[in-house]
Amino acid sequence: MDNHSEAIFQGRRILVVEDEYMIATDIARSLEKQGATVLGPVGSVADAMPLASRDSDIDSAVLDINLRNETVFTVADVLRERGIPFVFATGYEASVVPLRHADVPLIEKPVDTECLIRCLANMQVGKG
Repeated sequence: MDNHSEAIFQGRRILVVEDEYMIATDIARSLEKQGATVLGPVGSVADAMPLASRDSDIDSAVLDINLRNETVFTVADVLRERGIPFVFATGYEASVVPLRHADVPLIEKPVDTECLIRCLANMQVGKG
């Protein structure tokens, strides 16, 4: 990525909710290379909920839909209530996403980290 995206991510805190270690590590490293601070990665709804509901410094999030046979939609609901933008990174089709989150970008696995970074960068524009 370029210096522009690095400037966008500098000082930004991004929550990563992903239960597959290699994918979580790849996403986290890619975001850190852009200057972001990664919260997590965490691999369960139970671990994600405290961060999503109390951490006022989250700028955006990357959510895997299926976390050990549990869906992430309760975490997505909390983030949406707080006005925190997020993307789904998943192997599932868009049809599994509830209508209330149908407008959320969906990045298919295997995750193209450059595509993910562009999507997150677009969310950061205008956030100050």
